[in-house]
Amino acid sequence: MAAPPASADAPGPAPPPPAAGDRPERPEGKSETPCEDRSSAESLDRLLPPVGAGRSPRKRTTSQCKSEPPLLRTSKRTIYTAGRPPWYNEHGTQSKEAFAIGLGGGSASGKTTVARMIIEALDVPWVVLLSMDSFYKVLTRQQQEQAAHNNFNFDHPDAFDFDLIISTLKKLKQGKSVKVPIYDFTTHSRKKDWKTLYGANVIIFEGIMAFADKTLLELLDMKIFVDTDSDIRLVRRLRRDISERGRDIEGVIKQYNKFVKPAFDQYIQPTMRLADIVVPRGSGNTVAIDLIVQHVHSQLEERELSVRAALASAHQCHPLPQTLSVLKSTPQVRGMHTIIRDRETSRDEFIFYSKRLMRLLIEHALSFLPFQDCVVQTPQGQDYAGKCYAGKQITGVSILRAGETMEPALRAVCKDVRIGTILIQTNQLTGEPELHYLRLPKDISDDHVILMDCTVSTGAAAMMAVRVLLDHDVPEDKIFLLSLLMAEMGVHSVAYAFPRVRIITTAVDKRVNDLFRIIPGIGNFGDRYFGTDAVPDGSDEEEGGSAS
Repeated sequence: MAAPPASADAPGPAPPPPAAGDRPERPEGKSETPCEDRSSAESLDRLLPPVGAGRSPRKRTTSQCKSEPPLLRTSKRTIYTAGRPPWYNEHGTQSKEAFAIGLGGGSASGKTTVARMIIEALDVPWVVLLSMDSFYKVLTRQQQEQAAHNNFNFDHPDAFDFDLIISTLKKLKQGKSVKVPIYDFTTHSRKKDWKTLYGANVIIFEGIMAFADKTLLELLDMKIFVDTDSDIRLVRRLRRDISERGRDIEGVIKQYNKFVKPAFDQYIQPTMRLADIVVPRGSGNTVAIDLIVQHVHSQLEERELSVRAALASAHQCHPLPQTLSVLKSTPQVRGMHTIIRDRETSRDEFIFYSKRLMRLLIEHALSFLPFQDCVVQTPQGQDYAGKCYAGKQITGVSILRAGETMEPALRAVCKDVRIGTILIQTNQLTGEPELHYLRLPKDISDDHVILMDCTVSTGAAAMMAVRVLLDHDVPEDKIFLLSLLMAEMGVHSVAYAFPRVRIITTAVDKRVNDLFRIIPGIGNFGDRYFGTDAVPDGSDEEEGGSAS
């Protein structure tokens, strides 16, 4: 899976998430690393339990990197965090929310390590790990001066932006995209660029004050408190601050006694009673982690959906919707359909006439965009009363892989059009569409969006793609779904769920067979266009390289 370009509002390569207990205290503009302090840090290693051995020390100056990948790598597998299986029903509306786990505990208690162990043991492909460290409030100039001298209390509830935390977690539970601050611990401020996260099956929210707000507690489906001995937590802080931050033992202990320990006693330890599960010894308690994983799995099973099966039996036997526009079936259009539907047509001819149809389809679709009157002067100095596009910008979004074949036609008629991509594939075991990857331009909510997929049978992938755009705040009436060929089932499914989405195609076929393929159809568009071997029935591709 290729990484998106920097201009896209999408994740990119990043270092692994930080270890537990990372706090934002920093030395005062200097880095003192005398030999005796390094020796002290090495000797402190021997005081810690041998948990997580073999991992390289972490060095970090921001809460998250500028752009984070849509995945989380563990020792066993890669966990995708860019999307999920259907989070909506056949009506296109929210079904059951994602399962949210809260992880609380003192600084350096091992919360992030426990979170990563849970993620790895869950073995589900879509998980979001959200750290409370990203949500420190923006400091005033006076507060920044205090922080520079280690006199600002970052372990107090008032140091966190709970309003932003709550709104972010609410949107994530609904499957919507969110923008998360990138906090720079060196300057004690938020960076200009924020990272984008998308909803998932499971959301893990970890932080020292994870249970300190009543509204936040109500959003958490499961609350876990990581209870680690105070001596171990102190040793971890000493080791980290000496080896990674260049501080001396005396300064670390002073900071601990002045802010960290009082905050734990007053604000953090009392929240242990609010937890559903207390995990003594943190990541060393594998029995507790196994029990947590079993419970989460049972919750996820209750949230499973069968969207495709529901679409096959819903909204059929009705007149085609008014939001559907079919390209006029002229002899030219009919002739091109005859060529591309013919199984004996060569690949070169298939590509040539498909491109011609795509160009006509794009031209037809542009006539539905809003236009306004405008007057220009001709070279003869005369006024001409014409029309001009009344929107802000046009963005094309292709549903991979077949949808990307329509991008050249869109670029040919729309100057400076922006392009995004969505990868949706069918799960071979469940038969349901799954969102695996997305890359959308920034500020797409202000644009008219041309959503492209070459064929639409049940409409499952098209509905998921529309749902993604809606979750990125694109208005429904600004979405135009374009396809070379659609089945009536797909038209009805999309139109019923999203009645304001404009559906535009060159032809509509009546039936879908037992394998959800369009009849008489066009075959597997992606295979015929790209010259790849046909894939087995029920695999990733169904009528055009997606789960449509």
